[in-house]
Amino acid sequence: METVTLNNGMQMPVLGFGTYQIESVNTKKAVKQAINAGYRLIDTAQYYGNEAGVGQAVKESGISRDQFFITTKTPLSGYAETKAGIDESLLEGKMDYYDMVLIHWPIPDYLDSYVALEDAVKEGKIRAIGVSNFNHQQLQKVLDEATVKPAVNQVETHLMWQQQKMHQFLTEHQMVHEAWSPLGQAAETIMENKVLATLAQQYHKTPAQISLRFLIQEGVVVIPKATHLKYVKENIDLFDFALSNEERQLLRAQDQRKSLEGWPSAMAMERDY
Repeated sequence: METVTLNNGMQMPVLGFGTYQIESVNTKKAVKQAINAGYRLIDTAQYYGNEAGVGQAVKESGISRDQFFITTKTPLSGYAETKAGIDESLLEGKMDYYDMVLIHWPIPDYLDSYVALEDAVKEGKIRAIGVSNFNHQQLQKVLDEATVKPAVNQVETHLMWQQQKMHQFLTEHQMVHEAWSPLGQAAETIMENKVLATLAQQYHKTPAQISLRFLIQEGVVVIPKATHLKYVKENIDLFDFALSNEERQLLRAQDQRKSLEGWPSAMAMERDY
């Protein structure tokens, strides 16, 4: 597995397993399946209601905890709520620490919420912190106030919306660009793309594999979700080929700056990146 170095020196896998919309009763099985396939970055959130299943799968894997990179996200607004939420997440996952906690979206009091994350780092409950679904103006406010620099911004990113301006901003500020929904929920507009189809045939891969490999080579961490074992295995089978510069340029040209998920923040992010 390839890794990227965060601004605090930690190593983070460039590919992980997303758990959004995996029901809590199915989470342990799904995450165990992913672990057996080789995934070590697992992404969950308080909002998903499946932190417990992630923790159970990690504990029962028989693999040392320090071999995993577990991320959760908090939607809570303000210092006290966020601090309490972190402790609750640790209890839910039965973990001594999370490798990373993100503010899930730009909640009203996100600056005080961020201070709670910083204090949790100092207390050893979190190793790295960041944000999700923040545009560059919101993120700049965090950077201006932070004593612990955010390591990641996790935003909707895929072939149809490559977030190139955001990527440049994050790179300039030594932050990692992480993609949620990197396959756009396997939308036909992506999977039926002719450039992807041609490259898939050339490399004997699937369009989804080409799309994920492209994002990784662009310096984006990806966390695709899959519950069928076939796709779980396909999504991690990306490291035996590399796209050329010319092929990556063709794929960059497919960018439509188009959200496929309809998140409330999508228009603001499109306008302000």
